[in-house]
Amino acid sequence: MTAGANQLQDYARRIEELAVRLGLDFYPVDFELVPDNFMTEIAVYGLPVRMPHWSFGIRYIHQLIQQGMGHSRIFEVMFPGDPCHAYLVNGNSLPENTLVVAHVLGHADFAKNNHLFRKFMEMAGGHILEQAAARAHAIEMALERHGQEKVEAVLDAALALEPHIDVQSELHRSASAAMPRRSEPTAPGIAALVAASSGDDFRRRYHQLPGETMQLALEPMTPRSPSSATPLEEYDLLWFIAKHAPDMAGWERDIFLAVREESFYFYPVFACQIMNEGWASYWHARLLREADFLPQDLYLSAIKAHSDVVRPYAAERQLALSINPYHLGFSMWEYIIEKQGLEAARRICREEDDFGFIRNYLDAELARKLDLFVYATHTEGDIRVASRDIHAIREAILAPKFNYGAPRIAVTGIEQDGSLELTHDHRSDGSGLDMARADRVLEYIARVWRRPVNLHTVDERGYARDISSKRKYM
Repeated sequence: MTAGANQLQDYARRIEELAVRLGLDFYPVDFELVPDNFMTEIAVYGLPVRMPHWSFGIRYIHQLIQQGMGHSRIFEVMFPGDPCHAYLVNGNSLPENTLVVAHVLGHADFAKNNHLFRKFMEMAGGHILEQAAARAHAIEMALERHGQEKVEAVLDAALALEPHIDVQSELHRSASAAMPRRSEPTAPGIAALVAASSGDDFRRRYHQLPGETMQLALEPMTPRSPSSATPLEEYDLLWFIAKHAPDMAGWERDIFLAVREESFYFYPVFACQIMNEGWASYWHARLLREADFLPQDLYLSAIKAHSDVVRPYAAERQLALSINPYHLGFSMWEYIIEKQGLEAARRICREEDDFGFIRNYLDAELARKLDLFVYATHTEGDIRVASRDIHAIREAILAPKFNYGAPRIAVTGIEQDGSLELTHDHRSDGSGLDMARADRVLEYIARVWRRPVNLHTVDERGYARDISSKRKYM
């Protein structure tokens, strides 16, 4: 372990002790130093080891372009759980990684105490890394058994529907068990800072994870006939297809349920992003400020990194046309604590998600202070302020977060010929569909439903459209 890594480990231990004295209550955190290219893979795949799919490769290239242009830099990736897992770039400076350690402890406190994180962790378990690695291994076995074309067709459909879950329902629904529920592997909970000597060593360690021997069902299940008692409105598309698709094999159903379980795990991260990043930023600033054991020059460098993270705009631009969740969340928590005190902030942290946080605690005074507004792009290409009304600002911030950021689409029936009927509830999500994308997703679904799939929707201009999968299956 290098001198810098030893120093970071010492600072991490002392910052953790300070966090406990200040009242933070968090799951143990396993910190890991990893190479920059591996960090990029984690950020793109969403997990250190995950089921393989071509779409992740496209995202990886996009991320490299963004980083090369200076538009994106990854300081850390943290996975909530018991323990939490946090990854730091080993090429970052000591001040940057010291700040990241403090930031992660704020995330760990949020994950343990926020009601939404607690609810979904109870359902999905606290060992996502081990579970995801086991699924990836099982899918590799399916690839060997069934071939890339068949497995990729199932992954295409499942990942295209990744956000289409019903977050109001339970993960393990009583009628949905296509395969028995598997026991969760056990992971050690000792907080430590480990410097990986290379990416290859890091990868090899994941081949030893508990659950590596988990297998997807490799034999076809008994074909299911379409149900005449189909629910009139079922928004959990992944669950419905895994349960009702007439001719899916067991391993195909397992892939759908695996993607669904990961989607449940990630939902609180999506639904609480502004709160969570703001809470972590508030606490990393406070922890660094009160960490009198840090050298002055390190503290100043870390605070410079903090300023870069929580500023509202990029580079030298003085006007931001998109929300930086770090800046908005940090500003709101500072404002709440100043006006109402830390205990009130802790209560809000426990009880709210971003919807309640923004609607209840972003007021007109703070919006003016932060210079928030709603803008519109005109046909000539110019951008103008459309509104500074606080209600319009709140809803503009929250609009992309509605329904996991996806169109609200429900299964509304199965016809006598087995055709699957889908209906887009465009009134509730307030937008039409991109027809080209909708066509592609319908084709993906039809490959696994193996019957025609029909979607009733509106296009981007609001005109009613009915589209159907083009492939013939009957």
